[in-house]
Amino acid sequence: MNANLGWGLAVVAIAVGYSVYGWPGVALALTVIVFWLLLQFSRAMRVMRVAGQAPVGQVDSAVMLHSKMRTGMRLMDVLPLTRSLGEKVSDDPETFVWRDPSGASVRVELRGGRCTAWSLQRPDAGPDAPAVGPVASPAE
Repeated sequence: MNANLGWGLAVVAIAVGYSVYGWPGVALALTVIVFWLLLQFSRAMRVMRVAGQAPVGQVDSAVMLHSKMRTGMRLMDVLPLTRSLGEKVSDDPETFVWRDPSGASVRVELRGGRCTAWSLQRPDAGPDAPAVGPVASPAE
């Protein structure tokens, strides 16, 4: 969800709560907003706890990760798939790599906090071999 849309809905909930129920409605709307924020925080902490317990940059199967990647995924959507933190290899664009035991790796590029490109590199391919997989959204 877009953050601006979420905050816009929160403002609307407070306004509707006030217009229908007065100050108790505002209190109810604020309670619901805080509950929603706590749910999001709890989800983030659970994902980070699981990812923090695994070796950095390791994944069970790079091919399976590659097949589950989609354009527009946030890092918080990728981490549950990998169950580990990625090895950061670049800052602009923000790029992470995950490797599996066979040596295959998935390189994920994030721009603006969302996945814009990813590629699969197999161990049998030489350094001049092109990466496999979509590197841009299918709509382009």
